[in-house]
Amino acid sequence: DRLKEFPCRIEYLSRLKSASQQREICEALKAGKIDIVIGTHALLRDSVRFKDLGLLIVDEEQKFGVSAKEKLKALSRQVDTLTLTATPIPRTLQFSLMGARDMSIIRTPPPNRYPISTMVSVFDEQLVAHAIREELARGGQVFFVHNEVNKLPQLHAMLLRNLPTVRCAVAHGQMRPSEIEEVMLDFMAGDYDVLLCTSIVESGLDIPNANTIIINNGHRFGLSDLHQLRGRVGRTNRKAYCYIFTPPLDVLTPEARRRVAAIEEFSDLGSGIQISMQDLDIRGAGNLLGAEQSGFIVDLGMETYQKILDDAIRELKYGEFSELYGDELSNEGEWVRAQDCQVETDLDVALPESFVRSATDRIAIYREIDLLQDESALNQFEKSLEDRFGHLPERVKSLLTIPPMRWKAASVGVEKLQLKGGRLSLHFMSPGDSPYYGSQTFAKVQGQLSRYAHACRVRQMEDHLRVDVDGVQTVGEAMTFLDYLSNG
Repeated sequence: DRLKEFPCRIEYLSRLKSASQQREICEALKAGKIDIVIGTHALLRDSVRFKDLGLLIVDEEQKFGVSAKEKLKALSRQVDTLTLTATPIPRTLQFSLMGARDMSIIRTPPPNRYPISTMVSVFDEQLVAHAIREELARGGQVFFVHNEVNKLPQLHAMLLRNLPTVRCAVAHGQMRPSEIEEVMLDFMAGDYDVLLCTSIVESGLDIPNANTIIINNGHRFGLSDLHQLRGRVGRTNRKAYCYIFTPPLDVLTPEARRRVAAIEEFSDLGSGIQISMQDLDIRGAGNLLGAEQSGFIVDLGMETYQKILDDAIRELKYGEFSELYGDELSNEGEWVRAQDCQVETDLDVALPESFVRSATDRIAIYREIDLLQDESALNQFEKSLEDRFGHLPERVKSLLTIPPMRWKAASVGVEKLQLKGGRLSLHFMSPGDSPYYGSQTFAKVQGQLSRYAHACRVRQMEDHLRVDVDGVQTVGEAMTFLDYLSNG
């Protein structure tokens, strides 16, 4: 209906169409008589043929399995493809993060939208009744989601017992398509106050008057499912509410607790990417070359996994497949710097317990510092740290001088930096046959070291080069020497 004013023929294909209607649409597609076709998985059937497919748009990408995506890939080999999702599955997100797919993030919400207030609690009939009364008092409607069809009659009876005047409809996937459509249309028309349903309402519904959703047994849903369900409300300029009921948190699995905590924490508009990152961290990136779309990497950690993956890709590029990447390898930019630089020091650089009392907070802050990438991010982090904990002690200021030293060292090919006992030790990239050692960057470093030979010792270790410089007492002096190396 939204596209009816466009000067083109538009059809849709789904199970709501009769068999004869579906055949007619397929024939028109094959003949090129339809300009735009909108459909479900039905469009992936072998009987569907296109005369000249030019653009493929995949909405709700997280709902497609690997086999469906293989069919989409076959469709889209010579076709421009746009994939849309509020919460990309772990493998898709990983492909984007590693640069295999382009990704754009829409962060600006429509005007006059408000964040959805999210609350996690154990199931409470009185709280359910209160939430429904509050929404009905302002003329709104309510979704009540429970994903067990056999329990819906009990919940329906509970609602009528506590709210005898409420008009309640029931919808689930075991009903006939025509029945589901009728219930949905009646709910959209305002004939019902509450829609008691399974997760079939997760996507495709736009009901501006429904601004409270109650999700029972929320621990049984995935993060993306919870985010999608929550997105059924708050679609207008009215404050929306999401109630998620779970058993007591202490009886949930660690993964379920993390999912519930994440959906409660990330409730701002445009927070889908943060939720997807949490999902990636919880479930893992899956099999990049196989069918699994998520994988278990909790014990390994996301950053460690990413580093191992990057190292493996670089090793293959510069080894077995170097001929395929000749043009890319001729550009030194990717490999004249180390992936990262490990810093070891005996200087007094730490977060004092008197400054940050919680051990958990201190560990989280150390991790944030480790993930900083540039001066701008460091300045913002320093301001936020002072805003949270007050004036920064000298030890903390000294700690914040470490990241710039690490970045500078990595930029000249140093993988490990030790600043101990007044000595600076630089361990350059390994292995010793790395293309780095034939680069212009290393040639400059060699030239600078030769002019500084009176004050430093250069040693060839088993698989890398090591440089020791005595008389370096502070981070500032180490930075001066690194600047000297980089300015050759």
